[in-house]
Amino acid sequence: MPRADKAPRSISISEARRIWLHAQRLDVAAPFGDGAEATRRATEHLGYVQIDTINVIERCHHHILYSRIPEYRRADLAQAQSVDKSVFEFWTHALSYVPSRDYRFFIRAMKKDWKRHGWFDSVKPADLRKVLARLRDNGALTIRDIDDDVLVDKDHPWASRKPSKQALQVAFQRGMVTISQRTGMLKTYELTDRHFGWETPPKPASEREIVAYRLERGLRSQGLVSLDSLCHLNAPMKPAMRRLIEARVRRKELLPVAIEGAEKVEHWAPPEVLDGVEAPDEDLVHILSPFDPLIIQRKRLALFFGYQHLFEAYVPKAKRVLGYFALPVLVGDEVVAALDLKTDRANRKLLIQGWTWVGDGTPRRHKKAIEQALDRFERFQLDT
Repeated sequence: MPRADKAPRSISISEARRIWLHAQRLDVAAPFGDGAEATRRATEHLGYVQIDTINVIERCHHHILYSRIPEYRRADLAQAQSVDKSVFEFWTHALSYVPSRDYRFFIRAMKKDWKRHGWFDSVKPADLRKVLARLRDNGALTIRDIDDDVLVDKDHPWASRKPSKQALQVAFQRGMVTISQRTGMLKTYELTDRHFGWETPPKPASEREIVAYRLERGLRSQGLVSLDSLCHLNAPMKPAMRRLIEARVRRKELLPVAIEGAEKVEHWAPPEVLDGVEAPDEDLVHILSPFDPLIIQRKRLALFFGYQHLFEAYVPKAKRVLGYFALPVLVGDEVVAALDLKTDRANRKLLIQGWTWVGDGTPRRHKKAIEQALDRFERFQLDT
């Protein structure tokens, strides 16, 4: 029989949902303030802000920040990246903006993980040396600044016909260069040491420190964690993560948690997190990106909210249920609708291509609040 102090703490699904929303800072209107400092604070709290190319509405990195910074402007992220240098781009589970203070936790991946990308095998050392020399001699550049390449055939769907672009991608993966500026999806590359002004580069974190970092990041931004939520798309980390969690449980820094109705999925939380979180204002509306940290882990979303989100951008039109780029609508602590939106930039308006209610129909009482949120969302889309 398990010892009493090892028995999981039982909480309701509603409590679990509120803990997660509070950790994501989606239970209050403007948790980080505004301006570039708010962008830094939001990125540091969340741990990452995902980047994606789809732009039927504003791209997801701006959208995720807007969801937590109502007065957010694109220039705020540009300043954080290029002037303050408080964020940088690298891979988490996807290409993301990451806090610069966390740079050392990614150096190990820069040193070894780039080798896993087979499409980089064709990059010649001479091409790599050439782009690095050009950067050293001429300063930061975009791929459009390079016009003397001899084009080659693609050896991978994501590859480029420009050898210099492939070389820059390898240099980025290896941490030799960083992206100092992004205009739309056009990237400006700079030598990493020169961009950050380092006299001495950060010391790479050990494997043990990286696991601890991932746990702390998860506890801060998720509140209530599982192995899947901590090791999203990184299953090899799970054994080390479990060992660390078990050690913290023994020290009573973490408590096992059983969510009612989902007891088979192990969860953990710091004791203070379980003291109770107030419900968010039921009129607080967030129109969320499908790449938002609250939405991207689909199984966790379904477990906590009873909502199965469908990302259908690559699904044939006739087979779509929610639409090409449906956005979940969070009202208070419930997902009540999914909106398929598109920004008509030429005519300066936001198009509602589909509106799907979630649940038994009672969410329709939120229609007025959602329409008001859509007016604000439209202004965000069209603000330049």
